[in-house]
Amino acid sequence: MKKSAWVPLMIVALLASAAIADAQQAPDPRVADLVQAGRVRVGLHLAQYTKDPVTGELRGIGPGVVFIEIARALSARLGVEVLLVGHPTPPKLVECLKAGACDVGFVGIEPSRAAEVDFSPPVTQFDYTYLVPADSSIRSVADADRPGIRIAVVRNHASTLALSRILKHADLVGAEIPDAAFDLLRTARADALASPRPALLEYSIQLPGSRVLEDRYGVNLGSAMVVPKGQAGRLAYISEFIEEVKASGLVQRAIDSAGLRGVQVAPPGNPAAQ
Repeated sequence: MKKSAWVPLMIVALLASAAIADAQQAPDPRVADLVQAGRVRVGLHLAQYTKDPVTGELRGIGPGVVFIEIARALSARLGVEVLLVGHPTPPKLVECLKAGACDVGFVGIEPSRAAEVDFSPPVTQFDYTYLVPADSSIRSVADADRPGIRIAVVRNHASTLALSRILKHADLVGAEIPDAAFDLLRTARADALASPRPALLEYSIQLPGSRVLEDRYGVNLGSAMVVPKGQAGRLAYISEFIEEVKASGLVQRAIDSAGLRGVQVAPPGNPAAQ
């Protein structure tokens, strides 16, 4: 072959190589909008974070420590900045997703929310139970469901929604945020505090002699990453990512690093999709 004939072939080869390189570097179409925006906005609610009063930085508390590590891993995988967006309650976080002001978020898997958001496979799982003061006669979950018993809860929290479906006799005393619900118990305006076990173990330190009950009134189906309803591509991508970070040990390492008690890595699969 003459040298002059090589030139077109070389050009074709170079163009083909460039096309392959572009294809390899092109973002997954399911999350291309996030890559183009250069950031992923991750919603958290107040039971998962605290805000630095000086810098305004959000820092994880309880399982929120794990969720922030996952958010950072997602941003690293996408090659974009992570922006943590705090909300006072889970419903406010859901509103953020529906309004397009958040890209993803973390909430407990709760059937009543399935009409508004779609859930990834669960990240963590834990029990729902009660914290009672030192002098309490409540020794089991059954003891708490009696006439005249006042149970402090966080309004619209997954643990509260689960309890409201099974409670028959006791009265619920609602608060907007976890600290306020704990204050109801601390100041004797409630006889028990219902919440996830990890949070109750932390609150028990602040109330000398208090006890977290051994049994439970429910099991959290899992806290999951959620996306706005109807975004099938993004949901598939996020679901694959969550299963990968669980299998890789990242979630367990985050749990161990944070010293979380009562929290486990959720098993593979997605009960919310069944």
